[in-house]
Amino acid sequence: MAIRATVARFPIDDDAREASGIPWGITLTPFAAADEEGSPPAEGAAGHLLPRCENCWGYLSTECELDQWSWTCALCGALNGFTSEASEKYVNGSRDDGSGSAEMRSSFVDLEMNEEGLEGMEARPVYVAAVDLSSSEEFLELTKSALLAALEALLPGSLFGLLTFSHKIGIYDVQGPIPVVKNIFIHPDSDGEIPINLEDAMPLLSFLAPVEICKDRIAAALETLKPTTSWERTTAAGQGIDGVLLGGRGFGVAMDALITYLSSEYGNTFALARVFAFLSGPPDYGAGQLDTRRYGEQYASKGEDADLALLPEQTPFYRSLAATAVQAGVCVDIFAVTNEYTDLASLKFLSINSGGSLFLYANTDDSTLPQDMYRMLSRPYAFNCVLRLRTSTDFKTGHSYGHFFPDPKYENVQHIICCDSFATYAYDFDFTGNEGFSRHMEGAVIQMAFQYTVVVPQGGQSNAGANSVDKSKYITKRRLRIRTIRYLAAASIKEIYQGVDPEVVLSILVHKVILASLEQGVREGRMLIHDWLVILTAQYNELFRNVHVDVSFSECPQLQPLPRLVFALMRNPLLRFHEEGVHPDYRIYLQCLFSALEPSSLNRAIYPMLTSYLTPENKHTRDTH
Repeated sequence: MAIRATVARFPIDDDAREASGIPWGITLTPFAAADEEGSPPAEGAAGHLLPRCENCWGYLSTECELDQWSWTCALCGALNGFTSEASEKYVNGSRDDGSGSAEMRSSFVDLEMNEEGLEGMEARPVYVAAVDLSSSEEFLELTKSALLAALEALLPGSLFGLLTFSHKIGIYDVQGPIPVVKNIFIHPDSDGEIPINLEDAMPLLSFLAPVEICKDRIAAALETLKPTTSWERTTAAGQGIDGVLLGGRGFGVAMDALITYLSSEYGNTFALARVFAFLSGPPDYGAGQLDTRRYGEQYASKGEDADLALLPEQTPFYRSLAATAVQAGVCVDIFAVTNEYTDLASLKFLSINSGGSLFLYANTDDSTLPQDMYRMLSRPYAFNCVLRLRTSTDFKTGHSYGHFFPDPKYENVQHIICCDSFATYAYDFDFTGNEGFSRHMEGAVIQMAFQYTVVVPQGGQSNAGANSVDKSKYITKRRLRIRTIRYLAAASIKEIYQGVDPEVVLSILVHKVILASLEQGVREGRMLIHDWLVILTAQYNELFRNVHVDVSFSECPQLQPLPRLVFALMRNPLLRFHEEGVHPDYRIYLQCLFSALEPSSLNRAIYPMLTSYLTPENKHTRDTH
């Protein structure tokens, strides 16, 4: 769990925060294997028995004061009693030599939990490929290569299913000597219903094949994939309005049917299923079809702002479908390989809200889809996650940013369906009163609690390298990861500037810019970042009483990268205008990508660094930006 703050020392009150001009917040990578310094968590057991504050529900940590029979919460200051067992464990059992409980040895712990009905449940990783046949030969060849790479990355014991979609849905049984496909046609006027449920056409356990046994048969089935002919598509779709031929890409109906298909075995065969959806264009057939005519020159003629009009979703279908996927334990990754307008503004919710990723490739020739698939599946991931941020009483969270579901009942609780070791979230802070930290000079405390589930080999660890276990059998493990940090308050604005982390500042700014762009348009996002830099420069020069305006922040090295980063951000396609040739789908893709990157990766994505090499093994002594 890596936590990075915009400033090493927090502003002492709201006046200091305003005067500094620096966003106040943190970024969080909850499933990172180590903290921001590279230190792993202390591991322990019985996380479900860890004492919690009766007032704020914060967890006992090394920041809490202990007495023989009580402890004081580091967050709210409430006094809590110990049971005799807890007193023996946390007071009498604590050791200076590091042999005590994990939560008393470290402020960063990872604890096993026992939850009835979940702990130790047998589970098998499930993966399903949904392939668009309303496509070209080149698209299918690329998709086949990607899926063959995926098969090499999957853990032993995984189950794999193959589904195709066009004007019909095809489900494959690859467990026999010859691949068998059963097709269900989609009615163009259907509201999502299909003539026969997929479960009735083929039992789910016939559809999901063990990878270690059927890898060659899956590869043989992939070789049978062929694009639907234009005659098939137009005959099935019929005539549209005014005689215009409709398409035949029934993506929405296929995904709805697939999620329903998988939901029957959620909690039994699998604890999480991942669907890889490969798209070669916009859904244009059946329920969930998208009107791509909104992309064009009509905005110029009507005087509408294309940079605002093309960002919202045009239908709630895919957002609702994502909610269904979450309930079914299904995570959806979308791989769009197309240069035509596909309306990712509507489709994105199916991926990011279900815990998946959104990838966009302009063509098949330069696509890195196979490499991206292998890299994605090689990462460790957690699922069914719950994230909770708690703060000491002098301040609170303002906004939270990232691909998660806010809990409808509890404040500052987020649900994350699937979280890999790079997924990052962000928060900014506000003071709860005018006094700030001046009343409690011991500083500010934040506590992150991250509950999650992982699938591990039965009798082994989460890595698949254990030799003495049956790697075809998996069980689920529920864990609780807690990180508690104390930040001191800065004595002056100069001290705030000395502790600025430019990468985290950029991350918070990007989240704010994306939010402003979605609500008010790209022009407003550009104005926000421009005005922020102007105000920061003015406040810096006023603080240092410069006679001549210093725009390079020469007296504060930590601030010097910010003008370059802001310039690069304003030149990035994320904030360039529609008339400059920025495709709206590419902008949506960047929004989804940038809002999930950890700060160092985001910094490089916005402000790349070119490194020269004298030889393949030896760098040049100077790097250029």
